Amino acid sequence: MHAFDLAVSLAPAGEGTWQGHTSPAYANMIGPFGGITAAQALQAVMQHPQRLGDPVAFTVNFAAALQDGEFTVLARPARTNRSTQHWIVEVRQGEATVITATAVTAVRRETWGIEEVPLPRVPRPSDVAAPDRKGRVEWINRYDMRFIAGGFPAVWDGSESQHSRTQLWVRDNPPRPLDFLSLTALSDVFFPRIWRRRATLTPIGTVTMTVYFHAGSEHLRETGDGYLLGQAQAQGFRNGYFDQTAQMWNEAGELLVTTHQVVYYKE
Repeated sequence: MHAFDLAVSLAPAGEGTWQGHTSPAYANMIGPFGGITAAQALQAVMQHPQRLGDPVAFTVNFAAALQDGEFTVLARPARTNRSTQHWIVEVRQGEATVITATAVTAVRRETWGIEEVPLPRVPRPSDVAAPDRKGRVEWINRYDMRFIAGGFPAVWDGSESQHSRTQLWVRDNPPRPLDFLSLTALSDVFFPRIWRRRATLTPIGTVTMTVYFHAGSEHLRETGDGYLLGQAQAQGFRNGYFDQTAQMWNEAGELLVTTHQVVYYKE
């Protein structure tokens, strides 16, 4: 079984309740990679027998650090309409709540559509060299990241860049067919924008992340295990917090997801 599928597997533990476990394959500097934690929380919605439709939006709030070990996920539909459904999700360890989340799922219908943010003109994945080193933390090794621009600072010397933009091709390593869970995790692969803007290993922590899904199940199946082009940039740094927005397209140029997160940093 793929390491990702092992990491997001949840065991039923009662009505609207599942048991999960952190995965060493997705370990970060402290606790697990936030993207895998978000995917685990969304998995409770995806497995719920009352789910209507596919994810349209998902917000996860990191209330406390998830410790290595077991956790419990609770998910319930707060309201179900004709074609949309609103969810409340909570992740607990012991008696403590460590993650809160909300989700909107919906039955998508064929309508007129257009994309105002086109795929940037960039080299194809095969023309971009893969990194020749292992990641500083384990979860990075679960992804094939091919940086086009805005990679990790070559030297941590405190120098400032003119912007925090990063562009890269990325997919699971080894390749795995895309679904809503892996797309959620992939939406968080961008390293903190403050490291790009100022080459200093500043302590950070994501406070909240929202993922907007522009693709339905059919688009994800058509994408398969191909690369996604990710582009991320911050918009402002002030008083210990910054935001970063990102977009991800498949190789066919379809915009699959946009995401926005707020990150705490410490001077």
